[in-house]
Amino acid sequence: MTTAWLFLLLASVLETCWTFTLKALDMKKVFAIRPATLFTAESGMALLPLIMYIVLGLSNVLAITRAMKEIPAGTAFAVWMGLALVMIKAVDVLYFKEGVSFQQIAFTACILVGIVGLKYYDTSAV
Repeated sequence: MTTAWLFLLLASVLETCWTFTLKALDMKKVFAIRPATLFTAESGMALLPLIMYIVLGLSNVLAITRAMKEIPAGTAFAVWMGLALVMIKAVDVLYFKEGVSFQQIAFTACILVGIVGLKYYDTSAV
């Protein structure tokens, strides 16, 4: 596996984590912070998801940018989003205990087959 594909995998993991910061982010709490309470534990807990959102988003963009130096844009984007979708679904089911149907598993498997196919038939290494 080349470095570009490792960056693409990293970008997918970062995208997955970034997505879940949205679940934790409560902008009402962020906007309720006043300068006098900025350095309290409560303010820190309100700001942490926002900070992680920014850090993970920027890291994600840097990783996908690095991957796209060697992998065609269409392939990189499809694999990046496909892997992120599969990981997001896995986290939803395994961590957040959301329901899953056979049809959802089957279509997620189709995404995985497409990702493997894109990697297997990658022509950028030629």
